[in-house]
Order: sequence, then structure tokens, then C-alpha cells
Amino acid sequence: WENSKIIRGEKDEQAVLCSKDKTYDMKIADTSNMLLFIPGCKTPEQLNEDQASCNIIHSQIAGFSNNYWELRRCRPKLKKLRKLLMEDPYEGPDSQNDQTLTFSKYTTEDLLSLIQASEEEIMHQLQVIDACKIGGYWRILEFDYEMKLLNHVTQLIDSESWSLSKVPLRTCLEELGSLEPTEMIEHILLSYGRKYIDDGEVYFEMHEDKICRAIAQMLLQNAVKFNLSEFQEVWQQSVPEGMTTRLDQLKGLALVDRTSRPETIFLLKVEDLPEDNQERFNSLFSIREKWTEEDITPYIQDLCAEKQTVGVLLTKYARSSMQNGVKVYNSRRPIS
Repeated sequence: WENSKIIRGEKDEQAVLCSKDKTYDMKIADTSNMLLFIPGCKTPEQLNEDQASCNIIHSQIAGFSNNYWELRRCRPKLKKLRKLLMEDPYEGPDSQNDQTLTFSKYTTEDLLSLIQASEEEIMHQLQVIDACKIGGYWRILEFDYEMKLLNHVTQLIDSESWSLSKVPLRTCLEELGSLEPTEMIEHILLSYGRKYIDDGEVYFEMHEDKICRAIAQMLLQNAVKFNLSEFQEVWQQSVPEGMTTRLDQLKGLALVDRTSRPETIFLLKVEDLPEDNQERFNSLFSIREKWTEEDITPYIQDLCAEKQTVGVLLTKYARSSMQNGVKVYNSRRPIS
């Protein structure tokens, strides 16, 4: 099993081949050399070892082929993972939805059979999207519930005057255990902090950027557009004391429109955009006709294959021009 390869994909998907940690596109390649299948075939190296058998061997040919599968390393197709888990986000232990058994829940086995990616890539992505296992099933927390948990933790940090770099797990569980399940408290600390052990006690160092980003999302998701300066003021007031908000914390989450008067900011999440390169660019150019490299980078960074740069993608899918001394990119094809 260690070295086994698995072909993954549902009926309507292009098949991919996965090793334990990599994913490959499969394409049929023709060859002008006929490939012959010979049972018990020995290679020249194997024959040389056995000097005695210098006779002509009569071999039976069992079959032949004029093509073979060519494998090309590709990006794992992970967008579907989030989509499946978002069918039924976890809203907390009191949620009515969780009492009914009508919806789909996914175990690790289910995800391995549905997602076109290797096991390691899937497990890594589950960490990236902060999924957690509840009753043997992988779940994503519903955003409002996640914010409720985060709020409990930040309020406790505030009231206890703890340093953000040293939040004690045991006290969090004791203080908040009556409000929410302890595994949820621990999950939110793992999602928004780095776990470490000091003198036998477990502590968390909270990720300032991630907390600021989540609070920005909460503020932005209820408005179509937000006046930028007003947003920045409200945002800074909303984050825990001692944290500093910066626009670069919002890469791939929100976009600033510098051309509108007054300047505005709106939610644009990279995970909501198409996974296919051309479709991704089409959707970005329909949102905004001309992009600076700085603005577009967070929205195409994840499309870069191995050793590929954002510049290479832009050269292929966009054309550049100068606008007021700044290089901007627009679509190579008309956007319908």
C-alpha cells in the first residue's frame, strides 16, 4: 500500500492518478514503437547474470499496445473538499440540523474516494480549511458559530489580561467549558493559534493576522461595499486589544477599490472563484476590467503549478498595458 497508486474521479471528472502525496493528470499518449506484453519476460540485465542460458528463447506474446498513459504532475483538485463540507456546516451542539439525519456527512474514507487528490494533500487541506472531526465525520464550523467561539476566547483573554502569546489551554477549558463543548474550545484555539508546551502546561500563541482577518470577514459579509476609511476604523475597534489591523491581512479575502470616490472595500474570497485557470481569469476580469499585479496576485497564487510564478500565468492569460505609469493587466479575450 505504501507505494500503491490510485486512480480517482467520479464519472463526470477527468481521471487523475494519486500516489501517497502527489496527484497526476492522466493522458493517453500514442507511440510509434509497438509495446509488446510477454509473460515472464527477462531483461538483458537479468539474462547476463545467468551465463549458462545462452539459448534462443521462444516467447509467447500475450498482447500489444500502441499507446500508454502519460502522467503529468498537477495541482490537487481540492476545491470540492470545501464544497462538500459546506453542504452542512457544524452550527454547534444545540443545532436542530444536527439532530436530523438527512444530510451528507463525510468520513476520511469518503473524502478519499470523492476528492481527486492524494491522501497527504487532502489531510493537509483539511488543516488549511480548519476542518475538525466530530463523531468520526469531517466538518467545517459554520462561520457565525466559529465567530461565537472565537469571541468567547478573546473576551476571556481580555478579562484575564493574558498575553496573546501565552493563552493557557486548561484555564480556557475550565472557564468556557460550561458555554461550549471543550473539544470546540480547543479546536478554535488550534485554528487561531499555535500550540506549545511550557513547563508541562499547554499554551497557545494566538495568530494576530488570522483573528483580524476573521473579524474583517464578519464585518464585510453583511455589506455589498463598505467605505474604506469607515471600515478601517470600525475594524480596528472590533479586534481584541493589543492587535493591529492591516489591509495586507485581507489578501484573497477582500478587495479595495481605489478608483471609486470615496474608496471602498468589498468581500471577494479566493475560495469562491473557479478552480480552472481560464475560468478563474474570466471571472476576475468580469469583476474588474484592469488589475495591477499586486491586486490580482492573491487571487491567482493558488493556480501556480510546481516552479510556476504568477508572472508566467499573467503572460499566458492576460495582456499588459500601462495606465498612469502603472502596469495593469486585462483579459486576452472579450469577456461576455
